[in-house]
Parts: sequence; C-alpha cells; structure tokens
Amino acid sequence: MLSKVHHIAIICSDYEKSKEFYTQFLGLTILNETYRTERDSYKLDLALNGHYILEVFSFPQPPKRISRPEACGLRHLAFQVGSIEEMVTHCNQNNIAVEPIRVDEITGKKFTFISDPDDLPIEFYEQ
Repeated sequence: MLSKVHHIAIICSDYEKSKEFYTQFLGLTILNETYRTERDSYKLDLALNGHYILEVFSFPQPPKRISRPEACGLRHLAFQVGSIEEMVTHCNQNNIAVEPIRVDEITGKKFTFISDPDDLPIEFYEQ
C-alpha cells in the first residue's frame, strides 16, 4: 500500500533562523511558503533535488521536545552526502558544531551529526 515517504514535518521555534538553516546552509529549495494568519504560523515546503521532502512549521511558543538523551519519537533526520569530510568542512565554515566522524559498524560507511536551530539532530551519512 505504501509507495514512498511523502514528507517529514518539523516545528521550529524561530522561523527565520530555521528557514535560513534549511535553505541557505543545507541548500533545500523552497517550493511554497505560506503564512496562515488564523494560526499565526508559517508553513514552508522544501525540496531536495526537486523532490518534496520537508515541511517546516512555526507556531507561537511551541513546547520544547526532548532531544538528548535518546527519547521516544523521532530520533533524527538523515541526509546522504557524497563526502563526509566535505560536509564537515562546510559545517566548520558556517560555524555549525559538528560531532566527530564515526563509522557505521554494520555498513562501514562514515557518518556524523549536527543539530538544527532547535537542537533536532541532523545526520550526514556518506554514500
């Protein structure tokens, strides 16, 4: 019955900061941006390589979500990259704290994590 993941939705606390992070730093493309007056909320539809993947919502004063230590629920977003080293360099050039590179003990692939502006873990996983 399922054919693919349609999108992932996140709620941010600072819309402009998150918009800049996901579009300028990560390079996602804006498909649509809507301000919903009745909710005092933005909805930002983002694409990666032309594929709709992420909705970023803003709401007034959303409650904080536990991120660390590991908690039930969404664990992290993961993006495939060609080179972990290039991604780490990009993070460093943009003053984004990046965890040490690790190797997946099952696949042998390199990966690392950063956090988005609301401390949501973002994983970069090498092809």
